[in-house]
Amino acid sequence: MWSPSFTTTTGADDPATAGTNHVPAMGVTHQYHRVSPGVSRIHNGSLTPSSEEPVAHTGTSGLIVLVVLSGCMSSQQVDNTYERFLDHVKQYHYLSGASMMLGWDQRVTMPEGGTPARAKQASALSAVQHDMLTDGDLAAMLDDLEGAVEGERAAIVREMRRSHERAARVPDDLVERLTEASANAHPVWKQAKADADFGQFEETLREIVDLRREYAEAIDPDRDPYAVLVEDYEPYIPLSDIEATLERLREELPPLIDAIGDSDVELANPLEGTYDQDDQESLVREALDTLGYDWDRGRLDTAAHPFSVGTQFDARVTTRFSPDDPLDALGSTIHEFGHASYTLGLPDNEYGTPLGSDRDMTIHESQSRLWENHVGRSLPFWRLFTPAVEDHLGVETEPRALYEAANRVYDDNLIRVEADELTYHLHIVLRWEIERDLIRGDLAVSEVPAVWNDRMEEYLGVRPENDAEGCLQDTHWAGASFGYFPTYSLGSMLAAQLFAAAERDLGPLDDDIENGAFDPLSEWLTENIHQHGCRYTTPALVESATGEGLTADYFLDYAREKYGRLYDLEN
Repeated sequence: MWSPSFTTTTGADDPATAGTNHVPAMGVTHQYHRVSPGVSRIHNGSLTPSSEEPVAHTGTSGLIVLVVLSGCMSSQQVDNTYERFLDHVKQYHYLSGASMMLGWDQRVTMPEGGTPARAKQASALSAVQHDMLTDGDLAAMLDDLEGAVEGERAAIVREMRRSHERAARVPDDLVERLTEASANAHPVWKQAKADADFGQFEETLREIVDLRREYAEAIDPDRDPYAVLVEDYEPYIPLSDIEATLERLREELPPLIDAIGDSDVELANPLEGTYDQDDQESLVREALDTLGYDWDRGRLDTAAHPFSVGTQFDARVTTRFSPDDPLDALGSTIHEFGHASYTLGLPDNEYGTPLGSDRDMTIHESQSRLWENHVGRSLPFWRLFTPAVEDHLGVETEPRALYEAANRVYDDNLIRVEADELTYHLHIVLRWEIERDLIRGDLAVSEVPAVWNDRMEEYLGVRPENDAEGCLQDTHWAGASFGYFPTYSLGSMLAAQLFAAAERDLGPLDDDIENGAFDPLSEWLTENIHQHGCRYTTPALVESATGEGLTADYFLDYAREKYGRLYDLEN
């Protein structure tokens, strides 16, 4: 789904170059850097020259100053190397895109019998991608360019350096086995969920857990394997910070949820009954039209678990329909629209490079959660969209009733993707704890259903009646995506922070939303998030967009204020 950075030796004014090994011309560094054909390397303050190039050096007060008189790459050589490097990077990203679309096809349109062939195809593609990422020529070009380029070029080098170093530690055969296992796992999970039988999936999950442990150990045998896996989805926020956020949510949300449970307020539910899938689909398509989805670069399909994939030229969304819950399909569709809007907002001219790629899943989830919650669950949105609901579903209602229905807190809700904004994060905490313990070896795969059910009862006061309502409801572990779940909550925190920053810059957005004028918000997000791709690290991008580091304060303030009003809470 979507390796260690070098320390700067000079101050980095441009966040894009932070974390890279910057070597000034005719300067000195104590980091490894491959300088030129004439100078083998500068390392820890000593320089090893070749026999062809002279080197002068002087010492002052014990400080050795090294000056390379000749041998550094000329600007033309740097440009030539960079062009070869960029071509390699683009070819790698093109293959990644092809692999991604094969995954979309498997989950959306491929006949069920196609899995054995698709698993082999995905495995072969992943092997080619891995070879390109670990290629010796790429390593040499990274060494040559490290410190020789600045700005956006340095950002691309930083991102590819990190990916290269991480991939180089993973054996080819492990990459192929992991890809094939996850491709084969999807239909097994799907059938097990349909039959509500974890036993059908247990051995498959055990294989994937073992492979992911092996993967983490290959990257860094001395570190927490779960921390290593989380970095596949959020590479720049330390696990300690992520866990602190999740622990804060686990501590501060239950009192609010309990107060809501004790409230005498009963929110409206105007959409009782069942609704035809075609009518629901026409409704969600109008929602996509209203929000500004570009149908020339996208499409809508159904999937067992909603998701979005694509590029800035082709960003697809999926949803699912439940006869008795049309708001579920609508909310899922708006959520996936948020993902697609980010993808479509990436710069066209950087396609195939990290600058034309999404930053990470924290940023991605912030976009989906912003549109789903801060737009789609707002009263101004329902003032805009109520006529569409009445038209497509054949009901008579009013905006306030739909607003209340979209924001009801269900402390007995078993399903994460159907959860309200508050209990949702307890669903994430549960998954984080279980997958962390699985990867660390503190929990056996066979124990997952029982632990899941016990934690659901502890955190939300409800116990699943079967495995489909419990540990089989998500596709992530079948896709080997251990470490992904925490980014949902991080994304929600950032969504609130970004929405607050947008309103500081643009003014209150309620009138825009009620009038269907989404361009100002979309353009603000593109300017402050989308257009940057991977130029910045996550903390630097958040700081640039909001003026401060990532914090849960905005989300918690928003939640207390909004739900305090909805449920008439005194404090």
